Amino acid sequence: MTFVYDFEQGSKDQKDLLGGKGANLAEMTVLGLPVPPGFTITTEACRAFLEQGKEPDGLAEEVSAHLAALEQKMGKRLGDPEDPLLVSVRSGAKFSMPGMMETVLNVGLNDRSVQGLAAVAGGDERFAFDSYRRLLQMFGSTVLGLEASVFHEALDGLKADRGAKNDLDLGVEDLRELVATYKQLIHDHTGRDFPQEPREQLDMAVLAVFESWNTERAVLYRRQERIPGDLGTAVNVCSMVFGNGGQDSGTGVAFTRDPASGAQGVYGDYLQNAQGEDVVAGIRNTVPLADLEGIDKASYDELLGIMATLEGHYRDLCDIEFTIEHGKLWMLQTRVGKRTAEAAFRIACQLVDQGLIDEDEAVSRVTGAQLAQLMFPRFDAGSERVLIAKGMNASPGAAVGKAVFDSSTAVEWAERGEDVILVRRETNPDDLRGMVAAKGILTSRGGKTSHAAVVARGMGRTCVCGADSLDVDVKGTKMTAADATVISEGDMISIDGTTGEVFAGRVPVRDSLVVRHFEGDERAEDDHLVLAVERLMKHADHRRRLGVRANADTPEDAARARRFGAEGIGLCRTEHMFLGDRKALVEDLIVAGSTDEQEAALSALLPMQRDDFVGILKAMDGLPVTIRLIDPPLHEFLPDYTELSVSVALEDERGNRDSKHHKLLDAVKKLHEQNPMLGLRGVRLGIVIPGLFSMQARAILEAASALIKQGMDPQPEIMIPLVATVQELELVKADIIRVAGDVEDETGVKLKFKVGTMIELPRAVMAATEIAEQAEFFSFGTNDLTQMTWGFSRDDVEASFFGTYLDKGIFGVSPFESLDREGVGALVRLAVEKGRAARPDLHLGVCGEHGGDPDSIHFFDEVGLDYVSCSPFRVPVARLEAGRSAADAISDTA
Repeated sequence: MTFVYDFEQGSKDQKDLLGGKGANLAEMTVLGLPVPPGFTITTEACRAFLEQGKEPDGLAEEVSAHLAALEQKMGKRLGDPEDPLLVSVRSGAKFSMPGMMETVLNVGLNDRSVQGLAAVAGGDERFAFDSYRRLLQMFGSTVLGLEASVFHEALDGLKADRGAKNDLDLGVEDLRELVATYKQLIHDHTGRDFPQEPREQLDMAVLAVFESWNTERAVLYRRQERIPGDLGTAVNVCSMVFGNGGQDSGTGVAFTRDPASGAQGVYGDYLQNAQGEDVVAGIRNTVPLADLEGIDKASYDELLGIMATLEGHYRDLCDIEFTIEHGKLWMLQTRVGKRTAEAAFRIACQLVDQGLIDEDEAVSRVTGAQLAQLMFPRFDAGSERVLIAKGMNASPGAAVGKAVFDSSTAVEWAERGEDVILVRRETNPDDLRGMVAAKGILTSRGGKTSHAAVVARGMGRTCVCGADSLDVDVKGTKMTAADATVISEGDMISIDGTTGEVFAGRVPVRDSLVVRHFEGDERAEDDHLVLAVERLMKHADHRRRLGVRANADTPEDAARARRFGAEGIGLCRTEHMFLGDRKALVEDLIVAGSTDEQEAALSALLPMQRDDFVGILKAMDGLPVTIRLIDPPLHEFLPDYTELSVSVALEDERGNRDSKHHKLLDAVKKLHEQNPMLGLRGVRLGIVIPGLFSMQARAILEAASALIKQGMDPQPEIMIPLVATVQELELVKADIIRVAGDVEDETGVKLKFKVGTMIELPRAVMAATEIAEQAEFFSFGTNDLTQMTWGFSRDDVEASFFGTYLDKGIFGVSPFESLDREGVGALVRLAVEKGRAARPDLHLGVCGEHGGDPDSIHFFDEVGLDYVSCSPFRVPVARLEAGRSAADAISDTA
């Protein structure tokens, strides 16, 4: 097995092996772009390290061979006292992971080679010691595990002593003192001296990258982004180029398009006399990339040419890191850039218009999760607001919450149900947990390429960066605006990631333009974003095979679902139709002592149910409506046992021992179950309580008959829940067919309807062949099927051990959030095969919450379901994901 590859040996298609950074460094090298020479240690080496708990055999020898080749190419030796070769060590997994180990620059410097570096730099000792203090700081925090704040505080203290505004104001003697301070800090905190042997530095940094794969923040980010935990990370070892050698040098980050809005142009940040992470760390405020033209026009023009080359080659927005060393441009990294949801839709359409991609690929490049972000509310433009600052509009959206100034507080408050805005001077990877917990992120330093901006865009969090008029006092847990307004921890603030504005207090929000478009508001049609969304949604609808219905229980929800593009209702729950004033009639049904009393209660419920179904079927005129007969246990419709006992006791004191409360208490005792989910509910109710399902079926069919008389086309589908055996289905279906015949005789209207069942029990899956002979459709109730398959109650376990299971990696994501393909998904697949074998025209859908989950939708398309059903708000998301699934399938077969 080969563990190490030179940059010349790879390509952009080898991200599994070389990681994202390594593959793209190799690609740029092959393209002939100015990339400093180096090599990549593969993800296979990392996986071997994680499995064995030690460096894999043969790795050290391979590194030595490639290091020797690099030294020969550069004409320098690693850490040579006279003319040292220095290298950077960076992590680079297949997917960009802000939670991974930070870069270590200037590896190879020590107390001797720092003098050699100064000599070859024309005697520039300040540059040499600036580079050395950076190595000590990065190595100390990322390899040796010191808190980064230890070094920041030492630097800030020195600047305060010297009256320096930033690090550039420090002289060579100051930096010598800082180097000594950093070395002492390392010794004090670790009990060992900073390693002076260059190869030891390199080896320790490489192993630290491997170990960083399983740090808490890396695991958290993978879980957030659903990145597999067994990929491992590559390590990039690259010869150093220096942007901190003076005003003719610098470092920057560039985007080929605006990652926030998608607009074309020159976007990015540049910082003179700076190195490596200075731009994204926000230690000094950057200048816009366009200003580089006036600073170094030759490098600027070359950079623009390279940006055009990379965007054309990758056919996408590219995120580029570069360094200028004494007027020479070097490319340090490129990747397909993270972007906001708005930018994703706009850029996809732009690339189609430019002929770089087709519409299938454009649909594949946007996601349902991004569309959902665009449907979140925005600030109401007409509301009063108190503007206290303005920064960079780094990641759009409207976020309102209480200001908090550290990540642990953000997590703590969010876990108790508070909405929070994380406020920092600048963020770093240690802030990841707080960024995940927060509704929005606000920093006083950094630009659109800062850590806060990049991570926020990737997670879909609202973010405002570089609001430098704000004085953020993290220790004092407050910030002060230019007008002296003080925001303390717990005060409400609102941030607008689209405009970069920061407001004191709570600003009202309103529906987004995208939602207004789906609602039919023609005033939204002129918006560029809306046009991009509409264009890609039309193509997704054109491509998709999978139908999309909505879960809706009221005419209002049904109407909204239809406006949002639903092609019917996949689940109309009838439970809510028995609540409110009707609950008393259900109580009468339960305590009925005779058939006449039961029929009286059912007769009173019938017209109410019928009116409900008229409204829903009318709203979905011409489209199918799947109506689930009552499913929950009857005891849920009865009063609380304790409250009822008190009422009965009071009546007993008054001598009233034969009241309705006494009968209800008897019923509550009789119906009490230890585990109601596994008790008297669903089809069992329809069999045990005579007339209940018949009444519901009559209400549905009479409603359909009335609408047919009005010239409409109702298409009811009656769904029998919790069926485990074909005999249950046969009994209830026969009763429904009888009721239908009666309604047709009474009304003279020929009815069109279907009878099917909900597949939510493992036994129903195994009996799917027999059940399909009696059912015209299956609707998979994946919520209950998940509970029954895993053997746990959702309401109980999510609040108890789910957090532990997620932390320990037993779950990558909750099986209630995204379908468990290996377990529950296998049952769905089996039921599809068995059902269609018995009835080839069997109609198949899913009505559990998984019907609105993007990953699950692709699975349902793959196994051949006819439709998914989800909440009305998620209907556009499901339409888009169904289109993406079809487009991906076309791409796979091309």
